[in-house]
Amino acid sequence: MSTDELTLDAITADFRIYQRRRGHRFSLDDLATAWEAAQCIDAPQHCVDLGCGIGSVLLMLCWRFPRASMVGIEALPMSFALARRNVSHNGLHQRVTLLAGDLRDITQRWSLPRAQLVTGTPPYLPEGTALASPDPQRAAARIEYRGGVEAYLQAAARVLAPCGRVVVCAGGGDAQRVVRGADSAGLALLRRRDVYARTGQKKPLFGVWTLAWPSDVTAALEQVTLVARDATGARSVQARALRQAFGLDDG
Repeated sequence: MSTDELTLDAITADFRIYQRRRGHRFSLDDLATAWEAAQCIDAPQHCVDLGCGIGSVLLMLCWRFPRASMVGIEALPMSFALARRNVSHNGLHQRVTLLAGDLRDITQRWSLPRAQLVTGTPPYLPEGTALASPDPQRAAARIEYRGGVEAYLQAAARVLAPCGRVVVCAGGGDAQRVVRGADSAGLALLRRRDVYARTGQKKPLFGVWTLAWPSDVTAALEQVTLVARDATGARSVQARALRQAFGLDDG
């Protein structure tokens, strides 16, 4: 991968992220997942990001939780190499451990501390339901080659500490998959945030879900929404708040 294929972009006020100009790039689902995760727990000691890709959510949470140690798991060599470069570029190598491999396998032989916060932004499309991009990185971000939200929830349960929280995103039409996946993993639902591209959109782009151990859930599922842009296409107040939570301006 030559450097002229990469851009170096702001992901928080202080951190920058290398990403391929024509490859998979961090986007609203990463930002919304990191924002939801940053709100659901105070000062976690250990965090795990499943399928961390190039490190988007991991970097944002490193910025929000400067005392936490982070583990990122990524199977695609191209994305893993960029995640490692991004950790190094932002001086986070003493706080971040990156593990190369399938999250389903790595979490089954887990020997690191359990995490108070586990995040994941899985792909949304089962194999065979959509045409895969010829670019392997873009394809892996959309197609469930190594499992979808159900696999991520199973993996999260293996590494989650008592009183911990799991935050994952899922496709806008995948609510029942999340419900079934949570039940299978032994987790309970705390909050569902449906994210819409703009005012008036009938179906959400995706949902961001917060889960916990059943013993930590004492109320009914909270259901809230986030609308990214208003009817004119301008960034909404909510979307600006997401960016400001990581020290980003409205540009």
